[in-house]
Amino acid sequence: MQRLLLPLLQHWKSQSVRKPLLIDGARQTGKTYLLQELFGKSFRQVLRVDFLESPDMASAFSGSLSPKDILTNIELLSGQVFNEASDLLILDEIGECERAVTSLKYFAEKAPHLYVAASGSNIGLLNTFPVGKVEQHNLRPLSFYEFLMAANEPAVLKAYETQTNSEAAHKMLMDKLTDYYFTGGMPEAVRVWYASREQSILERVEKVKRVHGDLISGYQRDFGKYSGKVDAGLIESIFNAVPAQLSAVLDDSVKRFKFKNVHERKSRYQELESGISWLEKCRLVLKNHPIEGRPRSPLAAYKQENKVKLFLMDVGLLHHMLGVGYKEIKQQGYEYKGYVAENFVQQEFAVMGIEPSYSWSDARAEIEFIASDSEGNVIPIEVKSGKRTRARSLQSYITKCAPTKTIKLTGTRGSGALENRHLVYPLYYTEHALRTHIMQRA
Repeated sequence: MQRLLLPLLQHWKSQSVRKPLLIDGARQTGKTYLLQELFGKSFRQVLRVDFLESPDMASAFSGSLSPKDILTNIELLSGQVFNEASDLLILDEIGECERAVTSLKYFAEKAPHLYVAASGSNIGLLNTFPVGKVEQHNLRPLSFYEFLMAANEPAVLKAYETQTNSEAAHKMLMDKLTDYYFTGGMPEAVRVWYASREQSILERVEKVKRVHGDLISGYQRDFGKYSGKVDAGLIESIFNAVPAQLSAVLDDSVKRFKFKNVHERKSRYQELESGISWLEKCRLVLKNHPIEGRPRSPLAAYKQENKVKLFLMDVGLLHHMLGVGYKEIKQQGYEYKGYVAENFVQQEFAVMGIEPSYSWSDARAEIEFIASDSEGNVIPIEVKSGKRTRARSLQSYITKCAPTKTIKLTGTRGSGALENRHLVYPLYYTEHALRTHIMQRA
């Protein structure tokens, strides 16, 4: 199972001096697998310390925080000798040991030649953080591209990578996209889906559903364990409300988060802000800020914190929480499928590091996403889950804001190669659309 972050980690390794590497991400997104199994193959040996599995390893950091002293202590406690020139040290679930977090500063300052990588699922909740002393990356659930790589089907992957625009490619990639809508990108769900492909579809579906159920239960247990001063009940109420508020919209347009009836006796954003912030810091929800009027770059300057859409970090978990079955998803006949496409696009934004995202609303018109390109042009991105591509909201945006370019993400094959202004991409090519028109560099 390949991850798109791996080349960035290899670049980190190639530098003569480096800050410690820090991989942040929600629990079970594959941080340990990325560091130990994928990245670790390029080292002679990996010495891994897991503070959740072995809390006694925290004693290695109880005294001096000199890198030399820490390594000596780790060698004694683990029984494993560390070669500074060829080995990788992994500090897993580092948020469980505050002094280990602090030690990253000293590794950066006193031992920049060492290969030290840390990971954690509650990094955003830490009270102390070595600002400027780490190279940080966020690991999200598998993107659609990574999902295709995991399938081990070279012809399909080639069609995706070359953006093939044929009926055969469209049929196959839409089929894969709806599979992805069901499984989502959590590594264990993807692994089970492909590992059981020789079994009946009912067996495959049940196995993935069990994985999803276990993940949701695990996150809910974490609410109480890591909530700190934030009300754990409030966190759970908001988390549970995200799928409900998305699926309640039946007009293919996800409105800003409606806080009414989310938690007892709390209805204003200020009363729920701590729970929303906690979920965002733990990478469990994704934020989208609606902007009114004529949007300008930088979009962040015009956002209002109390006006926000919340999406779940994984579309497969979203379906599980709503109880939507595989057959429904494959048929794409359910009336609120529009929110699924939006959640998918939001995830693709996040994987590419574009977060938070922004949308546009004006009177009765709404554009699901707007984004600034490298030249500061604001580009509207309309999402249409079906084959009907007519978009009144997009026309309204064009009339009022006169964009240099527009993008529609749809269930169709998309526009031809000669179109360069009003572009239409099939939903499965969302990453290509963003990389070409948003992430491009002058």
